[in-house]
Amino acid sequence: MLDPNYDENKEDLQSSVQRFEKMIYQHENSFFDVETLEQIAEHYFIHAKFDEALKACDLGLTHFPYTLELISLKAQILGDMQKPEEGMELIENAILLFPTDLEIMLVKGSLLSQMQQHEAAVEVFLAALEIAEEKDEVYFRLGLTYHAWSKPREAVDMFKKALEINPENENALVELANSLDDIGKIEESIPFYKQFIEEDPFSYTAWYNLGIAYSKLKQYEKAIDSYEYSLAIEPTFGSSLFNLGNTHMNLQDYVQAEENYRQCLKYDEPNPELYCCLGASLERQKKFNEAIEFYKEAIKIDPLWDEGYYGLAVCLTELDKWFEALHFLKKSLKLNETNPLYWTGLADVEAYLGNTLSADEAYQKSIELDSFFAPTWIKWAQLHFELEDYEKSADIMLSAIDELPEEAELYYRSAVYLIKAGQFKDAFHFLESGLLLDYDKHEVIFEFFPNLETQKAIFKLIQQYKK
Repeated sequence: MLDPNYDENKEDLQSSVQRFEKMIYQHENSFFDVETLEQIAEHYFIHAKFDEALKACDLGLTHFPYTLELISLKAQILGDMQKPEEGMELIENAILLFPTDLEIMLVKGSLLSQMQQHEAAVEVFLAALEIAEEKDEVYFRLGLTYHAWSKPREAVDMFKKALEINPENENALVELANSLDDIGKIEESIPFYKQFIEEDPFSYTAWYNLGIAYSKLKQYEKAIDSYEYSLAIEPTFGSSLFNLGNTHMNLQDYVQAEENYRQCLKYDEPNPELYCCLGASLERQKKFNEAIEFYKEAIKIDPLWDEGYYGLAVCLTELDKWFEALHFLKKSLKLNETNPLYWTGLADVEAYLGNTLSADEAYQKSIELDSFFAPTWIKWAQLHFELEDYEKSADIMLSAIDELPEEAELYYRSAVYLIKAGQFKDAFHFLESGLLLDYDKHEVIFEFFPNLETQKAIFKLIQQYKK
């Protein structure tokens, strides 16, 4: 099966991969040298086709059992397949033969970190620093280990050291930003990106990462500028197009976001996240039928993509197709029962369909998962208001105020429900608190009292608190 003298210089990688697959799956005879098998294994590894990558490694190691590159690669593959112990066994055997090989040491450290043996991993990487010529890569691995160890400050120090040695280490730039974000210091990554750009202004990935930093800081206009510089250098860079779309979504510029996502589709492989984002941009423009098509594409690619089912449900409710929406909401919750938005959506549909008990339970479940989202509290209280259970509505609002004491609307709604329940003294207390918090939001009260004379009386009372 192997011929070390076989000359494949004339053959490109894709042809080699095709021959390899014919040999494996169609049981055809073929010959490969060890370097070609390394390339094939790396190709599969990069594309996360771990089973095929292992087969290529095993074929090479059968004939060349002491090939360090294949041993190292196989160990990494096993690690990514969540089998770090098997990878470690390979590495330990290799170390007996090659105790000072840097690549073997780096793989060992990474596997130890994956096995949660972070302290041992750090010791291995520190030993590797003693023999490494390109020390930035070792510092980078140390940073990853500290990050996995939940020590983001130490991770930041390691990534900074990597960049001091090699300012062009883009992986270190990306991970530095992630670790700084973990400790709430994302702004500190910006000078590193700017320095990188100053040295290489045509690095579209550096501009892209600068855009991510600005996005995390909610400096959306600067983020847009950065992504657009990235795209000016490399117009087909899908990641910049995708994040540019996300930034326009944050700015509620849904038309531009749609255009960015559609451009991204031209250059990136279709994936459920991209389809859902495109669907959301159309949904916000009230193009519900178009949005539905993209949500369907998302779940066609990945039937377990819960966001796709939720997006379908939202559009269907807007089109008054409530029973269909109910079906997809239940599907999204079956896949992800910890998303409070899904429970709120289910409650909304159940309430509309008159299933008040189910709606009540769904709102309560949503609140248990996230008690800091005012709209869910308001909808839950409104459900009981429409059932004329005013005391329950008031109780819900009081619980909401305990969680969100700065939300003025909750006080006004509490006042309304207490008035309806005949508890006027308490009602005026909450009305006063709402007026002191945010006078302008008092207009919500008039929605509950359509009678003009009642509105005049309330307005007269409210005017006393006008600043």
